Amino acid sequence: MTKHPAPATLDEIRAIMAELPGPDLEAAGEASRREAMLTKPAGALGRLEELSAWLARWQGRHPPKLDRPRICVFAANHGVAARGVSAYPATVTAQMVANFIDGGAAVNQLCKVADADLRVYEMALDMPTADFTEAPAMDEDICARAAAYGMMAVEPGLDLLGLGEMGIANTTSAAAMMMALFDGDAADWVGPGTGVAGEALARKTAVVETGVAHHRAAMTDPFEVLRCLGGQELAAICGAIIAARLARTPVLLDGFACTAAAAVLFAVDPKALDHCIVAHVSAEPGHRRLLDRLGKRALFDFDMRLGEASGAALAIPILKAAVACHTGMATFDEAGVSGKVD
Repeated sequence: MTKHPAPATLDEIRAIMAELPGPDLEAAGEASRREAMLTKPAGALGRLEELSAWLARWQGRHPPKLDRPRICVFAANHGVAARGVSAYPATVTAQMVANFIDGGAAVNQLCKVADADLRVYEMALDMPTADFTEAPAMDEDICARAAAYGMMAVEPGLDLLGLGEMGIANTTSAAAMMMALFDGDAADWVGPGTGVAGEALARKTAVVETGVAHHRAAMTDPFEVLRCLGGQELAAICGAIIAARLARTPVLLDGFACTAAAAVLFAVDPKALDHCIVAHVSAEPGHRRLLDRLGKRALFDFDMRLGEASGAALAIPILKAAVACHTGMATFDEAGVSGKVD
């Protein structure tokens, strides 16, 4: 008799969430002490100083390093795409995955510039989630296994993990999840995504309203919101964020859909994203609203809305600059420069 594996449950993920480690305060203290000795006025490098301290705090070491950054792109399909919520057909997800593999996408070029490793995780593209206006997007087994798959992307020895996604209609899922988690009207969270406007945008907004209303009673906690309205790539991002925390690997989040996935964890524990920084403010209007709810300030605002971890990859050179300044600058004593007059 063939034995089938026991179904995975979200309770396993919930249990891990209760045991997340905090920052390394000793490493943070060492970073602060060195920063005070460098040949510059205190605070003169602004957020670069904050970033080097953040890396040390969450890598659990001083000095921080950025020799092995990795970008992970999770790709999956959404059944709600059949509702006409995107300007592109669902087949584009697989086509773009092939483009990533062939090196032809924007994120490939940005990873080359950042000298970052790129990994693409294709998640059952021939098995999209259910249309969430009619049924839960995922059953518990699929959702939990997708999160576990994302956890496996975090390997030992990584200095930084940048996360992104590819999945036609995933801004629809993201908007629905944010409405369910943080209230507001659907129009507050819905944006053009791949470029919808007019009647198509109105249809997308109505789909989000219908989906949230359909599952309202079943969404008893944030993980149920993810299961009912999300996608496999969004669940995988949640898993990767959790695993990165356990492995002391700081995380760069990409745009709206990626941050929406992370927001599921924030809704469980507001400290769950302390090891995460948001790379950029997406042009997708719900992203700025979401960042306000999370209390996160993105590193830059370039009107990007591409997804595929493009913003996360672009942010890596900024973090490398922060590390270079923190570790390479001379101290006042080393340079023979007079310190601040008391």
